[in-house]
Amino acid sequence: MNKKPIILGIESSCDETAASIISENKDGVPLILSNIISSQENVHKEFGGVVPELAARSHIEKIDLIVDKAIKVSGKKINDIDAIASTAGPGLIVCLSVGLSFGKTLALALNKPFIAVNHLEGHALSPKLNSNLDYPYLLLLISGGHSQYLSVKGLGKYERLGTTIDDALGEAFDKTAKILGVEFPGGPQIEVLASKGNPDKYELPKPIFHKGGCNLSFAGLKTAILRTSKNLKNNQDVYDLAASFQKTVEDILYKKTRIAFEQFEKSNKKKLSKFVVAGGVAANKKIREMLINLCKEKNVVPIFPSKELCGDNAAMIAMVGLEKFKLKRFSNLDHKAIPRWQLDENASYMKGAGVKL
Repeated sequence: MNKKPIILGIESSCDETAASIISENKDGVPLILSNIISSQENVHKEFGGVVPELAARSHIEKIDLIVDKAIKVSGKKINDIDAIASTAGPGLIVCLSVGLSFGKTLALALNKPFIAVNHLEGHALSPKLNSNLDYPYLLLLISGGHSQYLSVKGLGKYERLGTTIDDALGEAFDKTAKILGVEFPGGPQIEVLASKGNPDKYELPKPIFHKGGCNLSFAGLKTAILRTSKNLKNNQDVYDLAASFQKTVEDILYKKTRIAFEQFEKSNKKKLSKFVVAGGVAANKKIREMLINLCKEKNVVPIFPSKELCGDNAAMIAMVGLEKFKLKRFSNLDHKAIPRWQLDENASYMKGAGVKL
């Protein structure tokens, strides 16, 4: 019996230090043997956001312990590992450099292949860790740093159909939470506040709602939240504004996703059958419900990674590593960190949008 590959994934693009070991079962289905994530919430809480230098220092302090724990939890030995995959971008360069350097050093010491992974590709392939997913499929990636509609045609084959022209959706959630007095990271708490409020209380803007294809914009919405927040008088007003923000986001995503469905079918010349939503904001229950209902309307199968795979994690990095290992797509040990590494370098998503990044 042929030995199934065992891949170590390392993630340090922002404020999570993570390591994971994955392999496959006899049918070639990915198996997560360990997935260790160390959050830095307490490190950055008093600053109301991620401080790059503190994040990098925390990565340096923890990464060897996290990798060691991932190996022990997996039940494997370090010499059992067939390849090391590390996030090389996009992200904060001082943070990326920690995981990248550790992964390259370990690969050199073990004389194993090294694989540099695009963090966005990790999100794009993360659903393959817990679902039977074939190419092509449409991906909505919504996280703290990215908001994109991607046509995923195969490993290394991506076409951006739309993206945010300013702020990412996760950033808009976090900034709204900060404005409303919720401690960092407050984005996930917006849904809790919204459940107590009236979603029709405040009329908020929907930037580029009627133009720009399935491109997104959230800066104007965030500004409106700041302006409106100055007139809040009590907790109920806070709940109502949170609910209005949540509803506005749902309305924007509903319309833009419908357009993305059409663009996917036009680009791939086939009916869309599967729609994947990944990234930290994919854990928002109300957004999930809305997108699931849209999929029912369009007879499309919705696929969401499990909650622990929505945010930044190393299992998704190891997943890309596994796919590349099987194709022998290895990286050189002089591979540099790329803080603005896009999946679709042609930026075809901007055609006709009237916006230049």
